[in-house]
Amino acid sequence: MIIYKWLPKQEAILLLCALLFFACLCQAQEKYGQNYPQPRDTTAVYDIEGITVQSEKYQSRLRSPMPVQAIRGKDLEKLNSFSVADAIRYFSGVQLKDYGGIGGLKTINVRSMGSAHTSVFYDGVVIKNAQNGQVDLGKFSLDNIDALELFNGQKSNIFQPALGFFASNTLFMQSKIPVFEEGEKEHTKLSFKTGSFGLVNPSLLYQRRINEGLSLAFNTEYITANGKYKYRYRKENGYDTTATRQNGDIESFRAEITLHQAFKSGGKASLKGYYYESERGLPGAIVANIFSHYQRLWDKNFFVQSMLHKSFFDKHELMVNMKYSSDYNRYIDPNYQTIEGALDNRYYQKEFYSSVVNQYMLNSWWDVSLAADYSFNTLDANLYRFTYPSRSSYYFALSSAIHRDRLEIQANLLGAYVNDQVKFYQKGSDQQVFNPVISVSYQPFTLNENFRFRAFYKESFRMPTFNDLYYTFVGNTFLRPEFTTQYNIGATWRAKPNHILEAFTIQVDGYYNQVKDKIVAMPSANLFRWTMMNLGEVEVKGLETKLRGIKEIANVSLEIGMGYTLQKAIDITSSSTVYGDQIPNTPVHNGTITSSASYQNWQANFSFIYTGERYSQKANLPVNYVQPWYTSDLGLTYKNRFGKYQYAMGLETNNLFNQYYDVVLNFPMPGRNYRLKFNISF
Repeated sequence: MIIYKWLPKQEAILLLCALLFFACLCQAQEKYGQNYPQPRDTTAVYDIEGITVQSEKYQSRLRSPMPVQAIRGKDLEKLNSFSVADAIRYFSGVQLKDYGGIGGLKTINVRSMGSAHTSVFYDGVVIKNAQNGQVDLGKFSLDNIDALELFNGQKSNIFQPALGFFASNTLFMQSKIPVFEEGEKEHTKLSFKTGSFGLVNPSLLYQRRINEGLSLAFNTEYITANGKYKYRYRKENGYDTTATRQNGDIESFRAEITLHQAFKSGGKASLKGYYYESERGLPGAIVANIFSHYQRLWDKNFFVQSMLHKSFFDKHELMVNMKYSSDYNRYIDPNYQTIEGALDNRYYQKEFYSSVVNQYMLNSWWDVSLAADYSFNTLDANLYRFTYPSRSSYYFALSSAIHRDRLEIQANLLGAYVNDQVKFYQKGSDQQVFNPVISVSYQPFTLNENFRFRAFYKESFRMPTFNDLYYTFVGNTFLRPEFTTQYNIGATWRAKPNHILEAFTIQVDGYYNQVKDKIVAMPSANLFRWTMMNLGEVEVKGLETKLRGIKEIANVSLEIGMGYTLQKAIDITSSSTVYGDQIPNTPVHNGTITSSASYQNWQANFSFIYTGERYSQKANLPVNYVQPWYTSDLGLTYKNRFGKYQYAMGLETNNLFNQYYDVVLNFPMPGRNYRLKFNISF
């Protein structure tokens, strides 16, 4: 088996045994009836004339008491985005921390609360990083992603794992689920991308119907790029030059295999195996006239996860999730010499996670649920005086949801207990936390069901990471969790189709957030040795607006989306020397525009991002001022069919006007670049 070759022996055996057990279990289930309904295939194209469909999920987003932004299916293709991180940039209230190039680290910061306050879920199961609390979204390709959903607060559904309630914000990534028409047995999609930076990116998506209820999906992808691009470097009262980014190369391989089972009696199950491996250069910051860096990073990530959603008696639903993951990271810095030679750090993370959710329908308008999650994390490293920590975490969520014609109310009581153990030295304190959440959506006018108000109040927290607590000479075992309080009030409106627009929606939300006991790095005995401390308190006030419209002119379909965020995130720590200043890398103004025009087999897409002025350090001084930047992307795609083969080819131009800018100061981004793509499905 190819999988056995890729993975360590024990993990390969675990995955293969799980797949075999799942296949045998599903074969024993009842087969579908002839009229059993199936969802549409998201990988195939269907021509439907004269019908406008408003999806149930789209309707639920407008009724949601929690603000939600989503990009699905073909809309993802219109963004000219290479990875999940690129697509996330178009959500309002989001700052993507991008350290440059294809291989640069990319993390998400929502409403200026910090990357660790956003949980990332893949096919309903959380992706955790106990070491540093950050998930690199650049690792996730869009080739196998069917939907991205970002919720402020939490997902507006009480039938979810307990961890889905605890984060201040949640990002859900949903992979493509196979669906087959009558008589179909398999689908295959071959894709290839090439372009600037020496990019070569082939991928394969294969879907197979095993029986009427069971299907398999396999997706694999390879990426290689040299990462070299030109950028502009200017020094005040000095020189102005154009240089080439070095040490930004990457080579990565990803493979996923998933079994999907839908039961005739209702419910579903899935089993996924995932493997990712990469080697990349870390181009580093351009400071002190240093243009070349030589640090290297290796990653190996493996997980296997399963999900069962089933109803065993009337008015009851059960969901069980389980996951085992193993992550390996190696970091080399030839410029940092130790007594054993160049710095060579290696980290080994392992996690076991399980979740059980029970939901009961008290009556037609009132549901209650109880969710319980458990995770066990370990971290090993080859560091001097390392503590070898492990963490047991217990999460509980008791939830209630009331659904009336014009009113929806959700209330949650969250409880968590976290216990750390270490082999050496002192461990962090055990933590017991209780948080309330309440959210409301209300339709004020009887005759206008498409206009609704919404509001929520939420308290949440995030634990200090293993690095915060135990990193040699830096960690502080006396750290307390960061606590957040969120307030949000907003409105949504969807216009009915008319002679001007086929569809138009608008969402407006105002919010106020507080982050207490913020964990920051501070100098200790000397400037070369820092330590982590609970020192900061941050206040965030913001306003978000999102618009979307669709217009048909003759045979041309036009679609436009706009987003704008006005935000003030300031340091309100009473003892701070920068009290009242905007926190680093947080713009006051941020805006996006996405648009597309379709005519017969042709489609043109244009997208625009604007990020306003900000400061690179805590002090809002002229020396720390960072200028605004904007970037525009343009794409053209042609699709057609030849017999049973459907093919598409496209050309993308990113950063159309060749703007030189930094998302993170001193990490220059690419100028104008190109990408050519081709795919064929059959």
